[in-house]
Parts: sequence; structure tokens; C-alpha cells
Amino acid sequence: MTDDDSNLFREQMGDVAPLSKSADRVPLQKTIEQAPGLELRRRAAQQEIAKDADGLTSEEYIPMVEPRDVLEFKREGVQYGVFKNLRQGKYHIDSRLDLHRLTVEQARQQVYQFIRDCLKHDIRCGLITHGRGENRDKPALLKSCTNQWLRQLDEVLAFHSAQPQHGGTGATYVMLRKNEQKRTENLERHHKGRKFRG
Repeated sequence: MTDDDSNLFREQMGDVAPLSKSADRVPLQKTIEQAPGLELRRRAAQQEIAKDADGLTSEEYIPMVEPRDVLEFKREGVQYGVFKNLRQGKYHIDSRLDLHRLTVEQARQQVYQFIRDCLKHDIRCGLITHGRGENRDKPALLKSCTNQWLRQLDEVLAFHSAQPQHGGTGATYVMLRKNEQKRTENLERHHKGRKFRG
């Protein structure tokens, strides 16, 4: 730019004042169109992200239950009589897990490992003591987590809050599938028995 050009520019711009930073401005809001189901899909995606390698949901996405709520869950195919016996505490408890004084992350690892170990040793009925969490900052936190995690583990056929002698609503009976090896052995034994009788 030559000196003449600079002078001409200054002459033309001489009476122009710069905008003040405090000048009133109208904020423009971006309108976001919500497609049907977008929020549901977003929440589902967040829950998928929240799941760790063990497939169990992290604390932020756990639906909360009340300290004295009864927990109950049964997969399709579990007979009513079997579930009733579980609910009434009639099955022998072969293994126990106590979650007291654990953090949520420690409890999650323990529940996952407990179910794995039960399956490995063909334990069909266990008891998880999670407490009720009354008078806490987050009431029933470990109980709520246990309720959610057990639903997410395919090996769990059913669960129900325990009878008073086993901890009441501060503990949960858990019924597990047979492990694959035992299931195969049972099938072979029944098959041989039928052959022999025939």
C-alpha cells in the first residue's frame, strides 16, 4: 500500500468510530430440533459407554431403590415354584459375598468375580450382603448397584431379597445357571440312562 493509498483510507474512515465492547448485543440462540427418540438413543449410548469390560454399568447410570425395597428378578423360563423356594430361602446357600465397607468400584469387581467363581465351582445358590445403606449420603447405593448388576449378568437366573435370618432387605439370594460342563454331564447321564432302560 502506497502513502497516497494510506492517506486516502484515513480520509475516508476519519469519522467512523469503532464499536464499543459494551454495546448492546442481541444474543442469537441456536435452535436445536429434537428428532423423535433422540434423547432415548443418547441415554442408551451413554449407558453403553458407562459399561466397563465386565459389562456392568457404572454408578452414574444406576436406577436407585429405597433402603427397605424388596429386590426381585426372574428370567423367562424360571419356574414359579423354583422362584418361590428361592424367595422363601429354602435353597442351601453354597457361597456368600459381603459388600460392606467397599467402594462402588470394589463392589462391582467383587460381584462380577463372585458370579464367575460360583459358575466355575457349579454353585447354584449364593447370598450377597449389600446392606440397606440407611442414614447415608446416598441411601441404598450398594443395594441399587447390586440390583442393576445382577440383571446384567446372564449367568444369574433369578434373585430375591433375603429372609430376615439371612439379612432381610440388606441381602439378596442369587440363583445361578449350571456351568456348561455340568450341563453337558447331566445331558450325557440322562441320555445313557434312557439308553440303558430302553
